[in-house]
Amino acid sequence: MAFFKNLFGFLSQDLAIDLGTANTLVLVKNKGIVINEPSVVAVKTNKMGQEEILAVGQEAKDMVGKTPGSIKAIRPMRDGVIADFNTTEMMIEYFIKKVNGGSFLSSPRIVICVPYGLTQVERKAVRESALNAGARSVYLIEEPMAAAMGAGLPIKEPNGNLVVDIGGGTTEIGVTSLGGLVISKSIRVAGDKLDLAIMDYVKKNFNLLIGDRVAENLKIEIGTAIKLDEPLTYIVKGRDQVDGTLTSIEITSEHIREAITDPLSKISDALKSVLEQTPPELAGDIVENGIVLTGGGSLIKGLDKYLSDEVKLPVYIAEEPLLAVAKGTGQALEQIDILQQTNYED
Repeated sequence: MAFFKNLFGFLSQDLAIDLGTANTLVLVKNKGIVINEPSVVAVKTNKMGQEEILAVGQEAKDMVGKTPGSIKAIRPMRDGVIADFNTTEMMIEYFIKKVNGGSFLSSPRIVICVPYGLTQVERKAVRESALNAGARSVYLIEEPMAAAMGAGLPIKEPNGNLVVDIGGGTTEIGVTSLGGLVISKSIRVAGDKLDLAIMDYVKKNFNLLIGDRVAENLKIEIGTAIKLDEPLTYIVKGRDQVDGTLTSIEITSEHIREAITDPLSKISDALKSVLEQTPPELAGDIVENGIVLTGGGSLIKGLDKYLSDEVKLPVYIAEEPLLAVAKGTGQALEQIDILQQTNYED
């Protein structure tokens, strides 16, 4: 098998994959991002009892909560790690074939971004998923480093840079210097936990049952970390848990701020913990340069000000924060020396 992978490797395009809990982004070397899809796979069980891919990405996400018994819409990544090995493998294989025009002969080198602190078992699961999906070699890069690279921070210089990446499953915090991670922390509190907090809040305070997608829409449209001068509103439709009837209510940005107070507080506490552990020599750099936010969570209104008030330091949102990790992973593909220097090569 290894012989054929190497033989047909020249037919393949090397890939960088940001395998996120919420979205998967795929970059091709020298071409940039070519796929940006939700990390969702819809599978159908055939008459032989075998699972077949019905849809991947946005098409599959649109099926969530709406499928008949023979079809399942699965999110194979949970809290930044593989929760469903087989489905993850199918998803990676699908993306490899899509990039390489459906060729069964493609066997690319792949760099995959993973959360900091993944166990050896979890790292092995990611690597084997990609190898089984057709990769000829797999490299892993940890998310804080990829986020810092993608945000354009000078990671190779002898200066401290602090990045906070708030994704779907995890929040990754890292201090970089001289091409490596000096201090890192990963907590499984991020976009999904914010959605869950919103669902629980609406259920508790309005007796209304809403799903993941509605909670996510509320977070995106009116989610805020600070009190706004003029509250935003959003009409929510759901099922009344008391009498079972379908109804609609008006939710305000202030409601959402209250709903997400606890998870945001945990993110703030994690950031303070990293700052407390940062060597004095690098702390001065961070005081001067500030903190950079990346990931979808950074787009919550006022989050930069909220965190700035909490840690008493300037906080900035990176340019194109949703793409920072993917871009950094792509840069790692073009600079394999970074992977070797930081011991991420597998």
